[in-house]
Amino acid sequence: MPNKTAKPAAKATVAKPAAKPAIAKAHAAKPAAPKAPVAAPAKAPVAAKPAVKPAAAPKVEEKKVVTQRQGFKANEFVVYPAHGVGQILAIEEQEIAGAKLELFVINFIKDKMTLRVPTAKVANVGMRKLSEPALVKKALETLKGRARVKRTMWSRRAQEYEAKINSGDIVAIAEVVRDLYRSESQPEQSYSERQLYEAALDRLSREIAVVQHSTETEAVKEIEAQLAKSPRRTNAKAEAADGEADTDAEGDTDDTDGDDTTVADEAA
Repeated sequence: MPNKTAKPAAKATVAKPAAKPAIAKAHAAKPAAPKAPVAAPAKAPVAAKPAVKPAAAPKVEEKKVVTQRQGFKANEFVVYPAHGVGQILAIEEQEIAGAKLELFVINFIKDKMTLRVPTAKVANVGMRKLSEPALVKKALETLKGRARVKRTMWSRRAQEYEAKINSGDIVAIAEVVRDLYRSESQPEQSYSERQLYEAALDRLSREIAVVQHSTETEAVKEIEAQLAKSPRRTNAKAEAADGEADTDAEGDTDDTDGDDTTVADEAA
């Protein structure tokens, strides 16, 4: 009897150490718990990617490239009455006072100036295409004509010359060059006359140079060659060579019609 009771006691002692491995497993599982929160912060940089996308929004507006408006194209040479020949660099859209406007960006290389003209106001400002070769030829023929100077005060004539220069009409500009040109055998010009003459010559030579695909220097030489063919200039040279030039008190030579005067009279 005593031997039978001793055996169950031994089994009880063997069962107790079996609980320790379970506790050890529990302790071993605890260090794995901190790893779960470490993986969550790694996703934070991925959320920053949408912040880069708004930078692409302005590019949508820049893609609206316009190359033609009102019959004018980008990179085309045009004549702006108040400034002469210029080149359209681009046609762009700008927001001014809350309103969007399409503008011609015109560059005047010689004047080192850039002008922006609303496309809707091209007709109002008188901007036009370059003259056709036939019209350029007509302007050159005008230079060979007789100078016509009205007998009025110089201040009034100066205003008329300025109006012709700023009209953008190549033939009208040629008339100013013809009327204000003075050869070596003729009286010198006043300062104001010289300024108007050079302004008209510059406008005319620029357009002729672009139309004929030549330089401005070559265009000026062609203009002066046409001016030398004027009847008034050839007569003056012939008379000067013979020493028979008949110059009146007003400084006029070969004044056959009452509509023409010379520089001396203009200055008066």
